[in-house]
Amino acid sequence: MASLTLAESEQILAAAKAKVFEMGAKMSVSVVDPRGDLIGMFRTDGASWRTPAISRAKAVSAACFGRPSGDLTDNAMSPVFRGLMAMEGGHMIPGQGALPVFKGGELVGAVGGSGGTAQQDEDSARAGIEAAGLSAAP
Repeated sequence: MASLTLAESEQILAAAKAKVFEMGAKMSVSVVDPRGDLIGMFRTDGASWRTPAISRAKAVSAACFGRPSGDLTDNAMSPVFRGLMAMEGGHMIPGQGALPVFKGGELVGAVGGSGGTAQQDEDSARAGIEAAGLSAAP
């Protein structure tokens, strides 16, 4: 069974941080395992206090479903999704900004951003995933 290592998480975060600085955004980025447990995160200077929790909640959504969190917005009010959100104590946000992480075709986690535009959040996640030699698709 493949897993996302701490070293890979650190690579993801370093590249995501470089992308955030390149875009001139003030953001947080979180890396979670397939269950949604936090592996690592950063919050840039000036990023809102709420961005760490939101970045993780978007990543939890992407990890739970193995899909970009933005793809889940149309299903957010379904009974299954609402049940999962309740089960996670509300720590799941189905909004654009997080991508699943695959290694060898196996889901190993997700990366979520918060604080930029929805596209900037997703772009920072993608930059981190790709820099670590991993994929956002199986």
